[in-house]
Amino acid sequence: MKRLIELHRKRERLVVGLMSGTSVDGVDAALVRITGAGPGCGVELLAFYRQPYEASLRERIHAAFEGTSRALCELNFLLGEAFAEAALGVIAAAGREPEQIDLIGVSGQTVYHIPRAGGGVPSTLQLGEASVVAERTGIPCVCDFRTRDVAAGGEGAPLVPYVDYLLFRVAGRVRCLQNIGGIANVTVVSERLEDLLAFDTGPGNVLIDLVVQALMDDPAAIDEDGAISALGEVDEGLLRELMAHPYLALPPPKSTGRETFGAALGRRLLERYEPLRLLDLLATVVRFTADSIADAYARFVLPKRRVDEVIVSGGGAHNRTLLARLAERLAPVPVRTLEDLGLSSDAKEAVAFAILANETLAGNPGNVPQATGARHPVVLGKLVP
Repeated sequence: MKRLIELHRKRERLVVGLMSGTSVDGVDAALVRITGAGPGCGVELLAFYRQPYEASLRERIHAAFEGTSRALCELNFLLGEAFAEAALGVIAAAGREPEQIDLIGVSGQTVYHIPRAGGGVPSTLQLGEASVVAERTGIPCVCDFRTRDVAAGGEGAPLVPYVDYLLFRVAGRVRCLQNIGGIANVTVVSERLEDLLAFDTGPGNVLIDLVVQALMDDPAAIDEDGAISALGEVDEGLLRELMAHPYLALPPPKSTGRETFGAALGRRLLERYEPLRLLDLLATVVRFTADSIADAYARFVLPKRRVDEVIVSGGGAHNRTLLARLAERLAPVPVRTLEDLGLSSDAKEAVAFAILANETLAGNPGNVPQATGARHPVVLGKLVP
């Protein structure tokens, strides 16, 4: 952002323009000298270059045109409207007006994530058009945080570790900040940023929610406090099978998503169980979430450092059955929630992206290379005025 401020002061700029049209034959690139801005600006073409598409890439683009492109296009804008509505809602809840707000950080909804070990082109896609958010709210937005880290050779996740370091480091202590959202991830924080360790441990609530929704025949059902899952019996054979998942043995840096631990896996598990045994399946996937987290600690955290406490956030922090199993597996290390620190488990990730947006505006890198695997620190996101 410091460079953007300096660039704003320059009267003459060199700018590259990139364009790929409906012919889908390649990318046109122009290097232009621009003097001034607005109606009186001067423009001089310095060079033109065309980069043809490889045949395989052209085929992918055409397949997208004929497949789900319209659905993704519409969803991107619909999610933008939803993000804008949420922003205006929290502003109103605080008794403020949009004109008083300086910046919005828009994390976007991840619809697909291909990590380096995913068997394809490392890439990530978040939808939720920030231009819609900026238009509806009148507030500048920083969006699309993950892609720059992926471009720098990283996983694009997890991105909260830098915020965990800013907020939760304590002199002389090692803390594990364990988020249990749809996917679970941990940040191991001590005094020095260079000692930070972070990665996705595996499934969080995603499989739990899928089984609860099938059990209750309600697409919105959740086992928030763990009362339902406490009624079932764990299928030890299935638990051993799940714990043999190859992702769990991968060393950090690593990330995962619903592509690995989402609907496809959930459907396969549901097909194996009679309706009357869904309580047992639910108990088993809750145990799987807890044990996969504990397994990650045993493999990658505890052999290298002493841990003073584990602090849980995210929706899983409300599941007493899940937390009890996690505490049992991690004893004697104490397991607490963010509420024990006077903070909100539910709000943590939204707060984190507000902080990351602020760091972007300040021109500060927001990724932690040893967490994401990026080649170097990068400023994250894109600014939408």
